[in-house]
Amino acid sequence: MTVLKTSLRNFFAHKGRMALSAIAVLLSVAFVSGTLVFTDTMNTTFDKLFQATSSDVTVSAKGSSDTGETTSRTGKPPVMPASVVGKVRGAQGVEKAEGTVGSTAVTVIDAHRDKLSPSSGAPTIVGSWNSNDARTMKITKGAAPKGPDQVMVDEDTASKHHLKLGDDIGMISVVGTHHARVSGIAAFQVTNPGAAIFYLDTKTAQQTLVGKTGVYTNVNVTAAKGVTNDQLKKNVTAALGHGYKVQTAKEVADANQKSVESFLNVMKYAMLGFAGIAFLVGIFLIINTFSMLVAQRTREIGLMRAIGSSRRQVNRSVLIEALLLGVIGSVLGVGAGVGIAVGLMKLMGKMGMHLSTDDLTVAWTTPAVGLLLGVVVTVLAAYLPARRAGKVSPMAALRDAGAPADARAGAVRAVIGLLLTAAGGWSLYVAATADKAKAGSGWLGLGVVTTLIGFVVIGPLLAAGLVRVLGAIILRIFGPVGRMAERNALRNPRRTGATGAALMIGLALVACLSVVGSSMVASATDQLDKTVGTDFIIQGDQEYTLINPQMVQRIKATPGLERVTEYKLLDADLATPDGRVSKKETINAADPTYAQDLRTKTVAGNLADAYKPDSMSVFEGFAKKHGIKLGSTVSVDFKDGTTAKLTVRAITSDDVVVDKGAMYASIATAAKYVPADRMPLDQLVFATAKDGQEAAAYKALKSTLRDDPALTVRDQTDYKKALKDQIGQLLNMIYGLLALAIIVAVLGVVNTLALSVVERTREIGLMRAIGLSRRQLRRMIRLESVVIAVFGALLGLGLGMGWGATAQQLLALEGLKVLDIPWPTIITVFIASAFVGLFAALIPAFRAGRMNVLNAIATD
Repeated sequence: MTVLKTSLRNFFAHKGRMALSAIAVLLSVAFVSGTLVFTDTMNTTFDKLFQATSSDVTVSAKGSSDTGETTSRTGKPPVMPASVVGKVRGAQGVEKAEGTVGSTAVTVIDAHRDKLSPSSGAPTIVGSWNSNDARTMKITKGAAPKGPDQVMVDEDTASKHHLKLGDDIGMISVVGTHHARVSGIAAFQVTNPGAAIFYLDTKTAQQTLVGKTGVYTNVNVTAAKGVTNDQLKKNVTAALGHGYKVQTAKEVADANQKSVESFLNVMKYAMLGFAGIAFLVGIFLIINTFSMLVAQRTREIGLMRAIGSSRRQVNRSVLIEALLLGVIGSVLGVGAGVGIAVGLMKLMGKMGMHLSTDDLTVAWTTPAVGLLLGVVVTVLAAYLPARRAGKVSPMAALRDAGAPADARAGAVRAVIGLLLTAAGGWSLYVAATADKAKAGSGWLGLGVVTTLIGFVVIGPLLAAGLVRVLGAIILRIFGPVGRMAERNALRNPRRTGATGAALMIGLALVACLSVVGSSMVASATDQLDKTVGTDFIIQGDQEYTLINPQMVQRIKATPGLERVTEYKLLDADLATPDGRVSKKETINAADPTYAQDLRTKTVAGNLADAYKPDSMSVFEGFAKKHGIKLGSTVSVDFKDGTTAKLTVRAITSDDVVVDKGAMYASIATAAKYVPADRMPLDQLVFATAKDGQEAAAYKALKSTLRDDPALTVRDQTDYKKALKDQIGQLLNMIYGLLALAIIVAVLGVVNTLALSVVERTREIGLMRAIGLSRRQLRRMIRLESVVIAVFGALLGLGLGMGWGATAQQLLALEGLKVLDIPWPTIITVFIASAFVGLFAALIPAFRAGRMNVLNAIATD
């Protein structure tokens, strides 16, 4: 009980000093809890949606996916004849069966040709209005569609794009463009996470999406009273045979949920990873806080030992303080996490994904995980300072309080740090010189972890050297005040090293990712310059957006073009000369001019020969694996056609970026074995302008594509910019998540300075008494903060660039050979670190300047 009382007294006596550590715990726990609540809420939302919109049993065409996606390489959904509905109705236990048509391979535009697709990446669905939809949707305005000139839209899409009754809407599919006017607006009875949904009557949907009537993509089946869904599935399967996909409502919901969860899990674990980094940075803050508090209470602890307190009791007293800190920070963090989750939901709403707070899900595991993590991390971080406190002898009561017992880093620590750093450096060297990326990635991971730990352990030794160098460069120009700031930073190298290490971690990751991202862009740009021999690339904005034949003909008719190359992807199983069958491979079928559009390096043969009749190329790795040489015959079983015997005329190099791992054949060869109605649509179209007409052809192509906003034409400059923007957006998102760790590191600098000011209260009073002005005192503390921040930045940026350069060497094995150091980013981050130091010192410097001189001198 005495230990508990002592701990409580000390905790509340230093509550101001504990506050920043508590904020670090709060932020880290809040990020973890917010991530869990947000992903649980999204799962709940999608689960409710899938359960509400699924019929008891759904019958789909054989080629459709488990999740009900109705896209294919032909741009048309897989369909079933209308006779299937009659067969289903005749099955035992069926109360009702209704055929429906739907597709996600559609672009919807308004009267101004602006796309009405969601900006969140959710699908655009055009389908037939049916009784199952009528059960889950409520018509709020107008009426359901009747006839070819009417379409109904969901309420969220109508609100976002300001659609009203009577507005014209165009639906662009492989069949063509169908225009209709808004006849009604319907609202979801459950939350719509962001899909844009448009309803036509059944006949119009068939004509618009498939190009003919008398076919369906799905049959919704309702069970008769007393019949289970599983039994109904068996009955329907028996009536139809095994040529169709038959799923219960649960199977459809589970397949959709699994698809969503795969995306959510990536986001969830990525965010938890960044929370883990913040926790790691917070550990340094907590260790520093308790180390300094123990140092300041040396005399007090010595007196406790002198009057009978055991080492174990002193140790336990510090750990109880850490436990209190962890519990308070974690409880507040869990509450803040719910707020973060709500904020993320609002943010997703602005991006087009609507999530209702009515579905806010806080599972019991969320606060349990948050509390456990926060408390365990805090107590573990305080363990070393607690042990140090337990070792304080009764004689310490005779010494001045706050005399640091660890002014110099131990020789043992220095040796261990040097060994770890050397081992990490060796691992990075092995990774950089690896022959295969997979083998090198393991060494890279080991090197990153080992060098990071090594730099943390060796931090005090580095601080003692680097701070002197920084002092000579930055601080000496400020005269005596600068020299005092340098000595303050050197007074306790272990503390300076730990504070700098907290900032080092976040900045090392920023530098590493910047180098990797910049090198990827530079390498891809270099490859484009070397290999792409065409002027323009036409493609869809989304992966499933294909180019229909009508648009291809219009592109070919565009004035100013010398040649146009079509490019398709066909699925096939390949039987190779070694007797093995390689399933689910992709054949890249193109016009022979593609050999000019993409100057792909070959290790054997000429790529142009691969476009001869019944010929193909394979890539180097595939050839080695299956013993393929020039002249070998490969049996290609096209998924939507028959089997072809193709002769290998070229073997392409694996040392490329564009179309890496592609196997080529001509469209004419593929057309011999794949029926015209099953031939995939063009994935891309390449166009090359006549000499001197590039600008005019570019303008003409943009005009040609104006009627289909889903397609984009890019010249090489546009393509490079799109690539750079794509990687830049990803990096900006990662930097935003890393900002949490950097914020915690800044709190660590603030806390270190604040506790350092308290520790030096008497010293500050004496300096003020002998003539140091308040302004000079504040400047001294700010300079100390700047040098600590710059020290951390130097370690972090140097370490991160080393990691990034090593990672680029592994990417070079995949064809990304250009190492590009983004010096503007590195220099900006370095300069920003100095401002971070200034910002962190504002409050400690202000408090130090306000000290009463006499009271400060009288402090024990």
